[in-house]
Order: sequence, then C-alpha cells, then structure tokens
Amino acid sequence: MAAVIASIEGSAEEVASDATPLTELSTADATRGWEAVGRIDMGRGSFCTGALITPQLVLTAAHCLYNSDTGEQISVEGIQFRAGWRNGRAEAYRGVRRAVAHPDYDYAAPRQISRVAHDLALLELDRPIRSGRISPFETSYDLTTGSEVGIVSYAEHRSEAPSLQEICHVLERFGGVVMVSCSVDFGSSGAPVFQVRDGVARIVSVVSSKAEARGEPVALAGELQPSLDQLREALDHAPDTILNRGSGGRLGGNSNRLSAKFVRP
Repeated sequence: MAAVIASIEGSAEEVASDATPLTELSTADATRGWEAVGRIDMGRGSFCTGALITPQLVLTAAHCLYNSDTGEQISVEGIQFRAGWRNGRAEAYRGVRRAVAHPDYDYAAPRQISRVAHDLALLELDRPIRSGRISPFETSYDLTTGSEVGIVSYAEHRSEAPSLQEICHVLERFGGVVMVSCSVDFGSSGAPVFQVRDGVARIVSVVSSKAEARGEPVALAGELQPSLDQLREALDHAPDTILNRGSGGRLGGNSNRLSAKFVRP
C-alpha cells in the first residue's frame, strides 16, 4: 500500500484461519464479473486499486491521492484508471476529471486507527465507462462482525493482474473501522471488500492499511456509511480538476480501541 503499515497487538479474539488463498485472475474467464475493479496509476511509479460504483465514479482510498514522500496532493492530470487491467491491457482506460478525499480525512494526521475510518475517496472519470463487459458494483452497508467477505486487489509483485481472495472474515468493527482477515500488500490500498449475497457482489468497505493481528496478516478498512454519502456531497461541490483538502477532523471517543500502532513501511 502507498503510505502506512499497521501492527495490531492482540486486538482480535481470534484471527480466522479458514480464509482462502489469493487466486490470480490472469485469464478472461477468471476475470469475468470483476472487470470493474481496476488499477489506479498515480503518474509517479505507484498505484492503488479502485472499483467502479457508477459508470463514472471510482471508489478508492484517500491516502492514494497524496505523494507519500512529500505529503503533497497529486494532480488529477497524472492519474489514470485502468479498468480490468490484466497482462498489459485494460478493458477501458480513463483519465480523472475530479478527485475528492473524505472531508474529514487528514493525510498529515498521526497514523491512528481513527484515520482509517475516513480513508476513502471518489474519482470522477473524464468520461463514463459504458461497456457490456464492465458492470459497476453496487454498495452495501450490511456488515457485521463475523461476516464472510472477499477482496479483489492489485499489489506489489502482482501488479499485472488482479487477485481474488474469495473468503475472509470481519474480525472487528469500531468507529467506522473494519478489521478483516484478508491478505493485502503494497498497492492494495483502495481495494474493494465485497460481500456476496444471492450471487451479487456488493462493496461493503475499502482497504486502507496492511496490518497484523497475533502474527497473522489482516487488513484495516473503512466502512461506507456515512462516508460514501459525504463523499458524494463533497464531489458535487468540487470544481473540475481540483482535489479537495479535507478538514482534518477527528473521530470522537476512543479512537484506538482496536489497539493499533502505525509504523512506517
């Protein structure tokens, strides 16, 4: 991932051991149904993962919009979304017209669990993606501890094709933060966490950080409610080709209840 690694010390009662391994979606058949997940190239040799939720909106992580070396915002002119990127080709290529981070996200804030809850962003593409092969994902707020979820992501050493972890689990939830037993790595930031019901995959959260719980790899993700509505409102008021700064607000209450400690990669 682009900016942070979290180390969680005994914060989960038990890390789920029945998560399925990552499967590379390297063929057209394997990728079918997941083409709306894409690689977001940031124009500086780095990338994140994102997913279409409408023909023109991509959901990803807010920290992807910042240069990890300087902390400066990345110009949208340098960002490209590659839907269904696989083995050197994408189903669609789009530039970005506008990008907004969650209004309460503050990239310069200390690396705390509370920041994960606001680590979401929307990209408005320069043109909608309208293709019979690419269907934007629905979103859902129906998420509980113990829920079975899955993840599709790009990452370091698997940047040329997405990988699917079909089954992992929600281990903990607090203050808009979800800890899941999914395997992520650098580049997985912004990856959609899915829940499949009645054969339909819906996005329920977005990967923020790589983490560890009792020696097992996990991920920290931000919940969509109420963040997604707040992001849509921020986008409605954002001028073209301007990345909003966010207000740097903080969550109330005990923001470190998940016992997380952030360290630099």
